[in-house]
Parts: sequence; C-alpha cells; structure tokens
Amino acid sequence: MLVDSHAHLDDDRFDKDRQIIINNFEKDGLSYVLHASSDLQSSIRAVNTAQKYDKILASVGYHPHDAKDITTESLIIIKGLAQKEKVVAIGEIGLDYHYDHSPRDIQRHWFREQVRMARELDMPYIVHDRDAHRDVYDIVFGEKYSGTRGIMHCYSGSPELAKEYIKLGFLISLAGPVTFDNAKKAKEVAKEIPLEYLLVETDSPYLTPVPYRGKRNQPAYVKYVAEEIARIKGISFEEVARVTTANFKRLFKLV
Repeated sequence: MLVDSHAHLDDDRFDKDRQIIINNFEKDGLSYVLHASSDLQSSIRAVNTAQKYDKILASVGYHPHDAKDITTESLIIIKGLAQKEKVVAIGEIGLDYHYDHSPRDIQRHWFREQVRMARELDMPYIVHDRDAHRDVYDIVFGEKYSGTRGIMHCYSGSPELAKEYIKLGFLISLAGPVTFDNAKKAKEVAKEIPLEYLLVETDSPYLTPVPYRGKRNQPAYVKYVAEEIARIKGISFEEVARVTTANFKRLFKLV
C-alpha cells in the first residue's frame, strides 16, 4: 500500500469523478491520501472531506499565492480548523517567487506566522518552495522547533539542501517531475537521499507523472513516482511503498 502525501481533492478538475476516485483508493493500493489546502475555503473543504472518508487526512493553511488574502481573523479560523479531528498538519505554506501572485514581503510575513502557529500547536507543516530556496530555508531555520517537523512538498532543491532540511526534522517528498527525462535534480535527490527520509506524492491534479504527463493527475498515479524512485535506487517497488508509508505514519503519529 502507498500513501499520496499531497493532493488537492477539492480542485474543480475532479468535479465529474471525485467520488469514483475516492471510492477506488483501496483498489488503487492507497492506504492514505493527504488533502492539502491553499486558503480558508479549501481548508474547510479539506476538513469536511477528511471527516467523511477513512483514508483521507487533511492539512489546513494558506498557499503563498493567497498570502495577500490572509488576515489575522482568517488565521484564527485556520488555527481552529487545525485542531479538528483528522487534521494532521499546517499547509501548504511557504514562498513562491516564480509567479509572485502575492508580494514577496507579504508571503514571507504570513509564512513565518503560519510556522509559528504550527509550533504553538506542536504540529508538522507542509512547505511549498518555488524559486525561493534561500528565503524558505532562512525562515524554517529561524523558526525551528524540536521533533519531526514536516514535509518539503514536491521538493525541487538540491540533494545538499535536502540534507539540511533533514537535519531540521523534515521529510523530502517527490512528485511527478522525478519521472521526467529532464528532471536531473529530482533524480539526484531520489538517488542520494536515504529512503527513510522520502515521501511520495502526486500534487494532483497537477504535475502528472509519465506515462500520463499532460493529462490530469490523480492519487492513483503516485505509484509511478514510487516506481521511478525504486528504479533509481535499484530496489523493489514494494520496498519503496513500505518505507515511504512508514515514514508518513511516523510523521503524523499514525502508528
């Protein structure tokens, strides 16, 4: 059984077949799917969905794209949602300097505030980092706290930086791009980072792996990410599935 450690099940691209996809989790070999959030409304939807289905867990928080919309009041609501049943993390939170949908100073402010909220609640958090490696690391390091602290989601940095995050208590999550022929850095991370620190994810409906690249992604396709990691490491698919699932359960205290 595999875990998809990051999916956006409330995306409108699932509107026509969401129920079928969820019903097929068992058949598709999925023990858990983490429904990640991007703003207040998606956080509410994630919590409601997790409470409805056994195999779905939720995270709540504001994506950096939506940092411009955060208020002190909305973050108080997020904090309340974080304490609901089956909510296991704050996220996805972080910085995105590729699109800059929110001003960078606003992104940094609310990223730091959400990390502090996670620390106050003693919860892991899920980090989005696109073209912002230095600032993300500086905030994570500056706000560090003890224990296993979260997930570097759809990791796009170097193996060297990944090792620094591991020292801070993070797991490194790889997604569809590791299956792309030109994804040299992701393949290096898959090769160099010990399996005990890796997770697999889809980020569906985005980042669809080969052989379905260009089409809508879904949690069932996480197996292609696991298969590629197994190929790169020269180990069995079953070993990748076993260890990454154990990593997920350890992080969120499901064992």
